[in-house]
Amino acid sequence: MMCPVLPGIKRIFLVGPMGAGKSTLGRLLADALGWTFVDSDAEIERRTGADIPWIFDVEGEQGFRDREESVIDALSQANEIVLATGGGAVLRASNRAHLLDRGLVIYLATSIEQQLERTARDRHRPLLQNDHPEEVLKRLFAQREPLYQEVAHLVINTESGQARDVLHRILRQLRTMADQAE
Repeated sequence: MMCPVLPGIKRIFLVGPMGAGKSTLGRLLADALGWTFVDSDAEIERRTGADIPWIFDVEGEQGFRDREESVIDALSQANEIVLATGGGAVLRASNRAHLLDRGLVIYLATSIEQQLERTARDRHRPLLQNDHPEEVLKRLFAQREPLYQEVAHLVINTESGQARDVLHRILRQLRTMADQAE
């Protein structure tokens, strides 16, 4: 079945920094569309039987990115899926190409301040396990934000409002896109 609010779309991919709300909004969007929700990081953990921090410790970031690339290649071919990608998924050109070519990409944007607030007590984010998470987030933003923009068909700011409010903004934007496509 096609996207009920945007005919012709069979897949929606969410990109953006950690703490932008990709998993939360992905679940809500999938429910609203009657589709399946998958979080690429959770899928990597399911397939390996290990959590992301352990993979980073044992295989390094390169090993994790290899696993991520394989998972995104497979999941980006599934139909009726809302896929929340990890914050660094856009670092690989192959991931960007798969996402851009295979579905509708929504960049969930948020501020560094909001990221700090949302990730402050999260010990599941290996890149932030240091004494200077704000500096790390600023560096990641400088590196990744142009790549999020490069793949985005739609940019939604997740900073203001509750998750359901942001979901309604996404659905309105999808309807507007559908109207413009007619």
